Amino acid sequence: MKYSIVTISRQFGSGGRSIGKKLAERLGFTYYDKELVKQVSLATGFAPDYIEEKGEYAQSRSRLSYLFTTTGTAGVMNGMSAADYLYTMQRKVILDIAEKGNCVIVGRCADYILRERDDVLNAFIHAPKEYRAERIVRLYGESEQTPFKRLDDKDGKRRVNYEHFTGRTWGASENYDISVNTEAIGEDACVELLYRIVLGK
Repeated sequence: MKYSIVTISRQFGSGGRSIGKKLAERLGFTYYDKELVKQVSLATGFAPDYIEEKGEYAQSRSRLSYLFTTTGTAGVMNGMSAADYLYTMQRKVILDIAEKGNCVIVGRCADYILRERDDVLNAFIHAPKEYRAERIVRLYGESEQTPFKRLDDKDGKRRVNYEHFTGRTWGASENYDISVNTEAIGEDACVELLYRIVLGK
């Protein structure tokens, strides 16, 4: 086996989460998405819903989102802001998970956190907006926002969060080992492709 860890970064609605889950099942790896949230919740005392939202998304799509984040109280969260403390704890959990190996980790800057390991395959899953807009309506239903506004909002906040904590450009090809367009080849083909890469076939 060439890789023992796979990180999945993804545009909202691209199918990255389901690809990660299917890949983990195919490989017999542990899948970390909701389970990662649960572990971070236990480590921090934060509610899972809070971690689900704040652990991967900035407050807004503005690059100034973290500029006015206040620091914590001395002796509480090591004096860090809630955002910095949450990232620090997520990083610790991801590093602990990686030590066990044989896992697929979705989001949460895992590609950056594990950048010094040579047993990690970092994948970025993307697709054109029209494809993703149709997919989120089909899977999640309509909402007050238009599908395109939902995509822009989610991806914008995810981008700001990633770039704030990593100093790298979210979605830039040089930050990943492989970038896959799910509309072009389909989710199942994405799973097959990543599966073969992990096994070195």
